[in-house]
Amino acid sequence: MPTSRTVLGRPARPARAVSDRPGRGRAALALAAGLLLLCGNPVEALDAAARTPVPPAGYRTAREALRSGVRDYNAGDKEGAARALEYAAGQGHALALWKLGRMYAEGDGVPHDDLKAFEFFSRIVDDPTDEGPDAQNSGVTASAFTALGAYFLDGIKGTYVRPNPERAYDMFNYAASYFGDPNAQYNLARLYLDGTGVEADPRQAARWFNLAAEKGHAPAQALLGELLINGQGVPKQRARGLMWLSLAREAAQGRKDDWIVALYDKAWSAASEEDRMAALAQASQAQAQVTGSAKRRR
Repeated sequence: MPTSRTVLGRPARPARAVSDRPGRGRAALALAAGLLLLCGNPVEALDAAARTPVPPAGYRTAREALRSGVRDYNAGDKEGAARALEYAAGQGHALALWKLGRMYAEGDGVPHDDLKAFEFFSRIVDDPTDEGPDAQNSGVTASAFTALGAYFLDGIKGTYVRPNPERAYDMFNYAASYFGDPNAQYNLARLYLDGTGVEADPRQAARWFNLAAEKGHAPAQALLGELLINGQGVPKQRARGLMWLSLAREAAQGRKDDWIVALYDKAWSAASEEDRMAALAQASQAQAQVTGSAKRRR
């Protein structure tokens, strides 16, 4: 069972994300093009050597290439953006690596490719520079750890990236503990709730859901609310659980959050009038705290 390891008061950094790749070292990985978050084409994902052409010249620095890439992307020229970002990524610019990873993860202007996204994010994680949680690129680094956790959880079909729930735990735990990333905290809570990669522990699940919920993470708010209503891992607090579900319902967006609406509707219809009134009274104060937390993180 994974345990919380600490070094000098913070979680131990997980081993290199791709250190177990057969026959490939760090230098070879630096030449790989990148990866993506949700694989839609396993055959294309195997071609890690395919790269977006890099312009032979034209950029004096990685920062200049990054600015050009962002400008092209915002103008709708995503092919040009990918070329410029490739140049910046080749110089090890973390933000360019992250943006390319997201583009390949979502098939946004480039072919959807899980393996490319995985390797772009891995280059961020494998950077020996140990930036603190307050560093300029801390959000990028935390997001890369969280994305890799998702890859290790399910693996990437047809590639060397196999399902590894224990490695997923390490990635989520590092991003959740060291960087305080709400997405990582939510994913870590799900592992504890489901007993995936770690022994099931509803109490730990509730703790991590609560940390993410206080940052305005709607799915965490919804599942924390359900745990409180049912008294799972925490003392039963129906009104407070209903309050968190109410906040999650307000923040729910689109069809992907239909499950949040369903949880809320079920809990609200089963609640007493007293619990409903208490939940509404608590909601405004909790929302103010969530808003304050969001402002402090900016």
